[in-house]
Amino acid sequence: MRLSICRCRTLLLLALLIVSFSVAQGRWSAQKANDWYRAQPWLVGGNYNPASAINQLEMWQADTFDPKRIDLELGWASAIGMNTMRVFLHDLLWQQDEAGYRRRIDQFLTICAKHNIKPMLVLFDSVWDPHPKLGKQRAPRPGIHNSGWVQGPGAEALSDPKQQARLEAYVKGVVAAFGQDDRVLVWDLWNEPDNPVNQYGNGKVVPPNKMKLVEALLPKVFAWARAAGPKQPLTCGVWQHEWGNDASLTPIERIQLEESDVISFHDYSDPAKFEARVLSLKRFGRPILCTEYMARGNKSTFEGSLPIARKHRVAAYNWGLVQGKTQTHLPWDSWQKPYVNGHEPSIWFHEVFREDGTPYKKAETDLIRKLTQEENGAAK
Repeated sequence: MRLSICRCRTLLLLALLIVSFSVAQGRWSAQKANDWYRAQPWLVGGNYNPASAINQLEMWQADTFDPKRIDLELGWASAIGMNTMRVFLHDLLWQQDEAGYRRRIDQFLTICAKHNIKPMLVLFDSVWDPHPKLGKQRAPRPGIHNSGWVQGPGAEALSDPKQQARLEAYVKGVVAAFGQDDRVLVWDLWNEPDNPVNQYGNGKVVPPNKMKLVEALLPKVFAWARAAGPKQPLTCGVWQHEWGNDASLTPIERIQLEESDVISFHDYSDPAKFEARVLSLKRFGRPILCTEYMARGNKSTFEGSLPIARKHRVAAYNWGLVQGKTQTHLPWDSWQKPYVNGHEPSIWFHEVFREDGTPYKKAETDLIRKLTQEENGAAK
């Protein structure tokens, strides 16, 4: 009888541990997400890629990783009050050299911490070139916005069920490596997973069944990331602007919003639409992070959107930081009409600083510094 009682107690304890582990690995409750968010400063930063890199592969590969340049540029960001950056990783880099890539990410996080910046790390991206390749990256195409950015997983990996084990190993590996690291703020699992365009506005979807493939894979990515046990929240941002009611959501958007611990979105429109979209997302009762905004030629500006983000305590990540090889200071219309022969747009589309650290518009950096100082204390 005594042995039976002990065995029952052991089984009960094991069951409780299993249930506890299962709950811990599920989506955060709204209360947990909001408690986490209240402990953060007002989050203001940019989507970051150093001026010396055309894409996320060139940023991270061993022979082009540029910690001195990164240190310099993040110093400029910190000086105007920015405290976070959204940074893109890539699965091919993990496959190529897991240990080396982990060391470079660790070095990057050390640089971020030096400048009191906590990054959001992005695991996958469905935008631009669907055929990423390791090694030397091509030079920027003259006068074209973001002419060398690459998707990850690429079309081949997305289409091949046999590569899912590799993608799972990447997600679990990188999240396990840094999931308990206080230097990491958030995991953004997949940038614009339902974006159909592959590169430079040519309108083709590669592979043709991309949406169905993403719809099937995205829940697995969330499950893989949760299985790695991160202390940071997970998110995946919606971007097509119809979120006011459940009936308007696409299957992929539903996955994004129902699986995310904290809600994130993109908006490159005028201030009124920006605020309307913030209000439409408040119905989910979770923290809201705008992970892309600020396209001056599209009426999305710091002076228009940032005060609204502050008013609603929405995290704000503008696209870009420093003019460089991505050429995202050029507008989207450069895909059809390249800005060549020294021709510059009348206003920059994205970016905050010129390559030498001079602000593109001092009034903008003054505004960022002022608003962040009022909310979070003095910038250095």
